[in-house]
Amino acid sequence: MSEPISKTRTSFFRRLYVAHLISQGTDSVPSLMEATGMPRRTAQDTLNALAELDIECLFEQAEGGRNNQGHYVIRSWGPINAQWVADEAERLARELGYR
Repeated sequence: MSEPISKTRTSFFRRLYVAHLISQGTDSVPSLMEATGMPRRTAQDTLNALAELDIECLFEQAEGGRNNQGHYVIRSWGPINAQWVADEAERLARELGYR
């Protein structure tokens, strides 16, 4: 039986996994909530916290859309190896308890 992961590691993994989901097209707060089961506020906080890892995540407004209609995009992974995150995505989701 494995030990529970620390809050620091959970936070780090959550940020990596959310960035991965965005890069794969799960790119709105509602879709992130559905994919992970996380509450809206946690999803929003995680999106805002990506900058702390130097992951550049931007919201792109839908052309002609109303306020906040659009999606998130990862413009830069900064120092993070996006391929490693993609390769480890299933493990990250499993360790975080996501669906």
